[in-house]
Amino acid sequence: MEGVKLLHSALEAGAPVEAVFVDDRARSNAEVSVVLDAALGQGARIFDLAPGVLERVADTVTPQPVLAVVGMPDATLDELVGATFVVVCVDVRDPGNAGAVIRVAHAAGADAVVCTEGTVDPFNPKTVRASAGSVLHIPIVVAGDAETVLDALKGHGLRCLAAVSRGGALYSDVDVTSPFALVLGNEASGLPSHLASRLDATVTIPMGGGAESLNVSTAAAVLCFDAARRRSNLHAMGEAR
Repeated sequence: MEGVKLLHSALEAGAPVEAVFVDDRARSNAEVSVVLDAALGQGARIFDLAPGVLERVADTVTPQPVLAVVGMPDATLDELVGATFVVVCVDVRDPGNAGAVIRVAHAAGADAVVCTEGTVDPFNPKTVRASAGSVLHIPIVVAGDAETVLDALKGHGLRCLAAVSRGGALYSDVDVTSPFALVLGNEASGLPSHLASRLDATVTIPMGGGAESLNVSTAAAVLCFDAARRRSNLHAMGEAR
């Protein structure tokens, strides 16, 4: 994980920070000093690097002054028993999109994100950056083929609702107050047709101005936060009674 903010997020999540590498010139920075002290307090090893070393090993063109090696979480489908709101990525290839979807799911209160076979590695450095650290704050399941994943989620009592650019029910008309999984497809081709038998419904976001589709992470934001709003209203009504 690269940068002070991501390291801070990892420490907040209680993730095992194994080692931190810091550009020696950054030691005088107050923000860097604080996060290094916190990492040291949680048992991380700190290594000072000579000028120019980080530039040779970092994943970005202009690297942050801090790099951390963090233990990768390992969630499974079996752990989603009792979940009521899950986001599923099917063949989402772009790490920026996948990271943004994870960040949205975390912010909207989803119980987990499942990445099926063909989806980019959610712990790819670019995906981690795009998630703003959310990969360590929400369970991420790296699973197999989409058919097996959807069957398992249905076995856990979740309805599978797929986002499609055309032809689905209006998203605001579909029930999201009972347990469900929101299924998102490939950026260009959407969901494969052979998954149709595993879906309980398809939902569409109406668009104007001749637009053909939304970016998958934008669609995820619309659908997840609408679900969060309606589910929150349901809980509020229950408490009022």
